[in-house]
Amino acid sequence: MSSGRIVQIIGAVLDVEFNRNEVPQIFDALQVDGTETTLEVQQQLGDGIVRTIAMGSTEGLKRNLPVTNTGAPISVPVGTGTLGRIMDVLGRPIDEEGPVTADDKWSIHREAPSYAEQSNSTELLETGIKVIDLLCPFAKGGKVGLFGGAGVGKTVNMMELINNIALKHEGLSVFAGVGERTREGNDFYHEMQEAGVVNTEDFSKSKVAMVYGQMNEPPGNRLRVALSGLTMAEYFRDTKDPVTGKGRDVLLFVDNIYRYTLAGTEVSALLGRMPSAVGYQPTLAEEMGLLQERITSTQSGSITSVQAVYVPADDLTDPSPATTFAHLDATVVLSRDIASQGIYPAVDPLDSTSRQLDPQVIGEEHYNVARGVQEVLQRYKELKDIIAILGMDELSEEDKLVVYRARKIQRFLSQPFHVAEVFTGAPGKYVPLRDTIASFKAIIAGEYDDLPEQAFYMAGSIDEVVAKAEKMKSSAA
Repeated sequence: MSSGRIVQIIGAVLDVEFNRNEVPQIFDALQVDGTETTLEVQQQLGDGIVRTIAMGSTEGLKRNLPVTNTGAPISVPVGTGTLGRIMDVLGRPIDEEGPVTADDKWSIHREAPSYAEQSNSTELLETGIKVIDLLCPFAKGGKVGLFGGAGVGKTVNMMELINNIALKHEGLSVFAGVGERTREGNDFYHEMQEAGVVNTEDFSKSKVAMVYGQMNEPPGNRLRVALSGLTMAEYFRDTKDPVTGKGRDVLLFVDNIYRYTLAGTEVSALLGRMPSAVGYQPTLAEEMGLLQERITSTQSGSITSVQAVYVPADDLTDPSPATTFAHLDATVVLSRDIASQGIYPAVDPLDSTSRQLDPQVIGEEHYNVARGVQEVLQRYKELKDIIAILGMDELSEEDKLVVYRARKIQRFLSQPFHVAEVFTGAPGKYVPLRDTIASFKAIIAGEYDDLPEQAFYMAGSIDEVVAKAEKMKSSAA
């Protein structure tokens, strides 16, 4: 193991000088002697000098401090010992529950599975959220993005998906908190404890591993924490389950992919790279590709990934969300307009898409109902301008009917969430896919034209709507 010394410190970026014959390789981990600070080599500048990013605070570091080259990339603990634990970017425990017992240690920089190793699945993953199951269904082993600006409900939607999928799904989950609020990480941990997914009495019974690199962390941590979480998920996918003899089906939740890009932007400027569009790093597409290509399903097991994507200033054409779009199988777009009407989840039914929305995958009935719902909502969108200028009275009877049905559909796409019970006081609802399809089919066909709009708001199944309407009728009488 060669050793060098720090020659320059600029924020999170440090230059380290080594003997010319012992220059570390790109991505090698270096240890600053006498501290817990780990550095990762990013560039070789020549003359034995390498430029590195610090995976932690650079407070207290100074020039000429000795640095040791570990001769290998950053490695994190993997295996069942990580379940129920909260770790940082280097796999060190931050939950005060003692050291993490690992089956093995894997490098966070790995090759993506080759084309021959990958497998394509068209099996649907039911989420119990009506608007998602109907209009942008998820595939098992697929990649899903939750797009939205600030405060439209990305994290709440993700928590509900974790609640509905991870709790019903018997497999394992990995949660990577990338540059999000510490409070949200704390809330998530306690919710998982209450749900029994994290068992602090016996960690081996836990079903989720958590890796956090929060907002207050240096950019190096936020840039690499997504890779640390992904490496743990890859281990579960690629190693055989002792019971089944196959790889496992893993759920990977990443909140938030945008912060991963942002950390790359911060580091890129310090590394001296020329910024590209909107100030992003010139390597944005490559960095995103390296991460996303590893999140895939192989012949042995699958990784189903749900990623929250912050949309700066609600602009979906911003380079960061636009680059993410290309890698996803399903995109759930959260709209501020819909949220302002009080309709939650604030999913935009016309902007959200899925590759699974194909009659050969989901069946003719589901496809026709989904397209029928979108048709009604699209027609309503076109009529809104006429209504705003001339009023409802100027519409034909047929168009009036479209408007009434569209408003009912809009309200019926709302749903009370389990994770929001503490705020709303309304119990959460899980709606099976077959009920969702049957309900919307009946609404489009006009079977519920006589029910008031208010009855459709924040309801689970259509039976609930009918019961609400009866109640409203009797109280009015």
